[in-house]
Amino acid sequence: MITTLRWCGSLSLAAALLFLWSVEPLAAHGVAQDDANFFLTNVGPAIGPFLYLGAKHMFTGYDHLLFLVGVLFFLYRLRDVVAYVSLFTLGHSVTLLAGVLWGIQANPFIVDAIIGLSVVYKAFDNMDGFRRFLGVQPNTKAAVLIFGLFHGFGLATTLQEYTISTDGLLTNMLSFNVGVELGQIMALTGVLIALNFWRTREGFLKHAFFTNALLMSGGFVLMGYQIVGFLTATGS
Repeated sequence: MITTLRWCGSLSLAAALLFLWSVEPLAAHGVAQDDANFFLTNVGPAIGPFLYLGAKHMFTGYDHLLFLVGVLFFLYRLRDVVAYVSLFTLGHSVTLLAGVLWGIQANPFIVDAIIGLSVVYKAFDNMDGFRRFLGVQPNTKAAVLIFGLFHGFGLATTLQEYTISTDGLLTNMLSFNVGVELGQIMALTGVLIALNFWRTREGFLKHAFFTNALLMSGGFVLMGYQIVGFLTATGS
């Protein structure tokens, strides 16, 4: 099993590096041009549009979705799903609002690289890597909360790039955050339906390990994008 874990980890990293070799670095948390124009030109409270933009962000935020797929992968009881999603939501909401309303700043590439690391972490955890390699099992709930803080901060650093009107800012950011959480509920409903259907099939446990190895690959790709972007932006 340990040999298989090492092989899958090496395969994940190799796949990520090969993919990065063939693509250009992406900016952290890109925003569609129409959405960016709205952020720049809107003045005053706009609850509906900001609800929509928040939900849209969650549906297009593949980094958030990959992490949450990892979080939900082995959760079978509804109360566990609610507990973990609530922790992520708390962390995401706190830093999103604090970053925009209070102007707390950080390098977006570094924050997004940590978000990529969160995907790697959860996939590795699902593969039982911590216990088998390190002989320890981190507190998963604490990790989900902490990484939730980074996921929210990642979006905040993007919104900080735009001069958003202070007229109605609190209302708009609360609306945006509610939209994010509504989008998250809808996206996770689809994920849970798919997972529950897959779990009824005989091959779920057989393919779960390899699936998380692919999830880890995705995390490495996200990390690599941001590291390359950071080095490019700093001229290193």
